[in-house]
Amino acid sequence: MASEAERTFQRFAVFGESSSSGTEMNNKNFSKLCKDCGIMDGKMVTSTDVDIVFSKVKAKNARTITFQQFQEAMKELGQKRFKGKSLDEALENIYKLMEGKDPATTGVTKATTVGGVSRLTDTSKYTGTHKERFDESGKGKGIAGREDMTDNSGYVSGYKGAGTYDKKGSN
Repeated sequence: MASEAERTFQRFAVFGESSSSGTEMNNKNFSKLCKDCGIMDGKMVTSTDVDIVFSKVKAKNARTITFQQFQEAMKELGQKRFKGKSLDEALENIYKLMEGKDPATTGVTKATTVGGVSRLTDTSKYTGTHKERFDESGKGKGIAGREDMTDNSGYVSGYKGAGTYDKKGSN
């Protein structure tokens, strides 16, 4: 039972945190876990309750909790969520809610294509100097597309470019 909870803990611990090893979880991901797994229901357990419990179980000046501290938090939230049940029974119900859950990405902001936005962001319709900034696929060229790249290989004002001068003694 706890191994399944631990796997869920690890999946949420690394969510959105590229540097996380999955052994510690921050408050943002803890709240997300509680919300996505249905532990936070808005009535018995609110987001405030979740934040308070997180602050209570973490070390004094730490920003993350370990799986051990997470289990303590789940015991507290279990008693709130499942009032009238024994500590073990409430914890078991909490772990049942967590089984097989992954961090949800619903409601994540997507690129908009409403109204004129798609017309304005279609690089194939660009004209003039803006057209120079993108290749055929619509990918930006970076600095090469924004600046006139000058050839600074010569040092004389009338110089026509490398390899255009006559060598001395070739008569």
